[in-house]
Amino acid sequence: MATSTATNGPLLTLPPELRPNVDHLVTEDDAPLDNVFSEKQQRLLTEPLYSSWSDPAQNRPFVAMANVGLFWSVRRPPYVPDALLSVDVELSADLWPKAHRSYFIWDYGKAPDIVIEVVSNRQGSEDTEKLAGYARVGVRYYAIFDPGKLLDEEVLRVYRLEGLALQKMEGPAWFPDIGLGLEIWQGRYEDHDNTWLRWVDPEGRLIPSGRERAESERQRAESEHQRAERLAAQLRQLGIEPQEP
Repeated sequence: MATSTATNGPLLTLPPELRPNVDHLVTEDDAPLDNVFSEKQQRLLTEPLYSSWSDPAQNRPFVAMANVGLFWSVRRPPYVPDALLSVDVELSADLWPKAHRSYFIWDYGKAPDIVIEVVSNRQGSEDTEKLAGYARVGVRYYAIFDPGKLLDEEVLRVYRLEGLALQKMEGPAWFPDIGLGLEIWQGRYEDHDNTWLRWVDPEGRLIPSGRERAESERQRAESEHQRAERLAAQLRQLGIEPQEP
């Protein structure tokens, strides 16, 4: 089963015998994603966290998901955020049972810490029904990324749960208790130039994707090799034959 290691606030995890039966719930309907950009953006919000993000101070476990059902009631349909992040929880060892295929709040013991919606049309209700709904289920932070400015002139709007409502945050999209922030980034991802939403660390540096991290490490190794070659050449000019490592 999914587990929660959170130490702040009450845990909602129910013992197995009290968990609701989910056999009747539709956890996946095989509906396609709405567009290629959204598919890439969703991956950019999940894959870098697993590839490159770590919290050295606390080493907190986390789950990051894209386009997965967020169930908060057995009688109501789930929300399906474009991306979510939940810290201090762990995935179940076996993801095939139906009870482990989605983010069931009663199984993880808490609502996600951050939910992100990517606006691709004017019918998604991101700043109305979903705004109210995510507050109702206890999502701590909610971000609306609207690169086409379909709903508002602001490309990024971020909300924080205050009481029973999500209130708009002013200033940088920074989540101090998570150790992450969000930033609008113009750049190239998977050979496509566009405006993307990216995670940043406390110093404002991008959390790199696996490909970016590998390229950075390759460049660093190449730079070290070139430095060693220059040093060896300088030693030879002085009549000193450099030792092989």
